[in-house]
Amino acid sequence: MSQGGILPSQEIERLIATGAIRLERPAAADQAQPASLDLRLGPVVHRVRASFLPGAGRTVAERLAELTLHTIDLSAGAVLETGCVYVAPLMESLDLPAGVAGATNPKSSTGRLDVFTRVIADGARAFDVVPAGYRGALFAEISPRTFPVLVRAGSRLSQLRLRRGHARLDDAELAALQARERLIDTEQPDIRDGVAVTVDLRGGADGVVGWRAKRHTGVVDMDRPGAHDVGEFWEPVRAGRSGLVLDPGQFYILASREAVSAPPDHAAEMTPFDPLVGEFRVHYAGFFDPGFGHAQGRGAGARAVLEVRSHEVPFILEHGQTVGRLVYERMLERPRTLYGELATSNYQGQGLKLSKHFRAP
Repeated sequence: MSQGGILPSQEIERLIATGAIRLERPAAADQAQPASLDLRLGPVVHRVRASFLPGAGRTVAERLAELTLHTIDLSAGAVLETGCVYVAPLMESLDLPAGVAGATNPKSSTGRLDVFTRVIADGARAFDVVPAGYRGALFAEISPRTFPVLVRAGSRLSQLRLRRGHARLDDAELAALQARERLIDTEQPDIRDGVAVTVDLRGGADGVVGWRAKRHTGVVDMDRPGAHDVGEFWEPVRAGRSGLVLDPGQFYILASREAVSAPPDHAAEMTPFDPLVGEFRVHYAGFFDPGFGHAQGRGAGARAVLEVRSHEVPFILEHGQTVGRLVYERMLERPRTLYGELATSNYQGQGLKLSKHFRAP
């Protein structure tokens, strides 16, 4: 184990058993994913004046004492409103070994609902970063951007990925892995600090290339898959001859032109796109677990779903335009179960797909 890598599910379970990951409630059966751990909201959430970082030497609890407007009980569920900032203690806290660090990200379903979610550690100077050997509590900052959402104690909005040492592949290693595994189904991949992913604006036979979120909708229940009607929350988008005009402030779900995959011994992450190349961004970076889109996980042909938002001015997005990059990391060892072999693999083999909360249109 001299080479670094991402910790697989069986190692995460071992850390839970030894107390390096502490749980307020027993772990759910499906909480440990192939290369990450789902994080659960605790019993309350605090409405705060503004987003914040605690900074060196300060705890999140200390800052909450200064910034909380009111505290909401989540035992029976509560609606988090758009345009507000909330901070919730998580049921998981950490006492990590010295060589193990972490990174967090919104779960796929959270990002597809435009719920801006970041994890904060005590003493943090950056969101979503857990330093090696961290000992302390974790908190989730939550800010619904498009839909109000109903959450409860135990709702899972974020996920934690743990790594030992240096795990990221450089461009030469990526090129070799692309040649061997075909990470992205194109003959001439653009490999520079990751593998470029482009957008599909041709769509299927119906011409639909994406979905645009409606404004002033009802509430989305974060814990009820398949409970909501697509038409109440989304409208289909078709691209014109000159591409798709992104309206400022609007939220879009699009799909990659290429099929992508994560081999069983690697994990991937979609990195935010460089804003200097266009007045838009893929709004949420995302984790791709080992087996996503891979034949061994029964997911060959899966597309990356893209959560896209324009900046201050309208921007024309064209078919085949680069919208993000996939970076790959080695697994410390192969996970016991791959993505696609789990009942919770909601997005395996996906094309253009909304979050699991919506019934198929």
